[in-house]
Amino acid sequence: MTDHQTASFSWKGKFQILSLAIASFSLPVSAQWQPAGDKIKSKWAEAINVNSVLPEYPRPIMERQEWANLNGLWDYAILPVGSEFQKPDGKILVPFAVESSLSGVQKRVGKDNELWYSRSFSIPATWKNKKVLLHFGAVDWKTDVWVNEVKVGGHTGGYTPFSIDITSALQKDNNRLTVKVWDPSDESFQPRGKQVNNPHGIWYTPVTGIWQTVWLEPVAEQYIFCLKTTPDIDSRILRIEAKTNLPDGAGLVEVTISANGKPVASGKAITGQTVEIRMTDMKLWSPDDPFLYDLQVKLSCNGKTADEVKSYAAMRKFSTARDAKGIVRLQLNNKNLFQFGPLDQGWWPDGLYTAPSDEALAYDVIKTKDFGYNMIRKHVKVEPARWYTHCDRAGIIVWQDMPNGDRSPQWQRKNYFDGAEITRSAASEKNYRKEWKEIIDALYSYPCIGVWVPFNEAWGQFKTQDIAAWTKEYDPSRLVNPASGGNHYTCGDMLDLHNYPAPALGLYDAQRATVLGEYGGIGLVIKEHLWEPNRNWGYVQFNSPKEVTDEYIKYAEQLKILIKAGFSAAVYTQTTDVEIEVNGLMTYDRKVIKHEESRLEQINREICRSLNTE
Repeated sequence: MTDHQTASFSWKGKFQILSLAIASFSLPVSAQWQPAGDKIKSKWAEAINVNSVLPEYPRPIMERQEWANLNGLWDYAILPVGSEFQKPDGKILVPFAVESSLSGVQKRVGKDNELWYSRSFSIPATWKNKKVLLHFGAVDWKTDVWVNEVKVGGHTGGYTPFSIDITSALQKDNNRLTVKVWDPSDESFQPRGKQVNNPHGIWYTPVTGIWQTVWLEPVAEQYIFCLKTTPDIDSRILRIEAKTNLPDGAGLVEVTISANGKPVASGKAITGQTVEIRMTDMKLWSPDDPFLYDLQVKLSCNGKTADEVKSYAAMRKFSTARDAKGIVRLQLNNKNLFQFGPLDQGWWPDGLYTAPSDEALAYDVIKTKDFGYNMIRKHVKVEPARWYTHCDRAGIIVWQDMPNGDRSPQWQRKNYFDGAEITRSAASEKNYRKEWKEIIDALYSYPCIGVWVPFNEAWGQFKTQDIAAWTKEYDPSRLVNPASGGNHYTCGDMLDLHNYPAPALGLYDAQRATVLGEYGGIGLVIKEHLWEPNRNWGYVQFNSPKEVTDEYIKYAEQLKILIKAGFSAAVYTQTTDVEIEVNGLMTYDRKVIKHEESRLEQINREICRSLNTE
């Protein structure tokens, strides 16, 4: 990071910008946007309305009544690093990445350029005398932000939300928001998941800039900025830590827990202390019954309510234990549960990292449940907050990967690692640790998260034992899968094997749970639903839904035998086709289910229940 850090902007000349009221557009604006390119699109993309882009409240784990959505058409420019922002190149539809079709731009940026955004907004009169927070769901990768030409903040990291108090920079009437983003993609060390400048095979199109909702929120002078909820079913206690901008002891936090609309428990603590609430009539969360409690959290100062937020929580426990045969099994709520689900990349042919609507975002989760699975491995990507809420509500356990980045050492798959790990630069290691902590912090309170996965197939893998130990210490309420698919160490809670296409138990750990972190990849080409008609692949390919389902069931029957031999979880590749990969359960545009769904559901439910009697 050199010259891009010192770039500035200028409002000289005749820079014209559309003046917009918060979350509203005049009708002619829609004529300034249309999807770019000629790639396939989902049905939700075909219904995009620029006047209402992802209008749902973006953070359901901590919700306030008042807020304002800044999604929609913004001005943008792609300029060489260090250039002044003087006039826009055109319009971009936020929050879709500039490389995506739905952005209306579909242009590459690269490490030698910066992506600039700008729009105007107004503050409602009802927000007078309140602080105003500017929230970004996620921006990839290095972000700088100005309001009315005043630098208000910045952030590095492409996968986590960040907020800025912009109150001091606001003007009474019209305000101008400017955002600058620099993203080197695979030409630097930052976490990037599957993004590369030259997409091929399992590597996909780069994603640069704003790719989750941008929004404003008014808060009081004293307010809650984070909730951290931790269930303890063994002690029948729910712990709620409300982080505020008050000194310890300067305020009072009150929590009321409701079930089906009726209060069932409550508790209080001064600021800086954790509210501990005994759950006398405790109802547990599980894939079969994903019961959620509603929370009302209130912050008081000097006897007056300063802030109030809604949230939710669940009583559940993730752990491991030996079964009667001595095999270490994954457990949910102190009972053995075989966790089985698809590898979910979370990519879209029209929005790339960003689903075109909340209905689309929920669709993959709902179909996963319909297919008979109880788990999703979210693969080297972090989703918007609402996706995890959809999993909470549906009863889907989530294995959350850290997006990979930096270089890879040698990859050893069928033995305990005896090679040399990479040595990251000090900047790379610091960045990894910062982003991994931010991901865990952002997702901590979602009940669905059951497993943290810091490394996958040696991609950027370093100091494995140290990272696994830190992850477990930082969040002892979840399991840690230290290295999915290779470069194995005897640390964390599980040994994770990858084998394509058929499942195989090539290594076994008697001290930890042994899991099949990836297998399958059965391909089927559906001609009218391809990203690239003349370039596609799967680990194995067949010619009809019956053939792929037959092969799937053949692997499933093999897996059943291996479950008895020692596997405690499995991940099938994958939820959808992605770019030139055609090994999804569904096509990339989600318009065709490629398997015979009833047969798929039946065998999946049998596998998920395979340990229920143990």
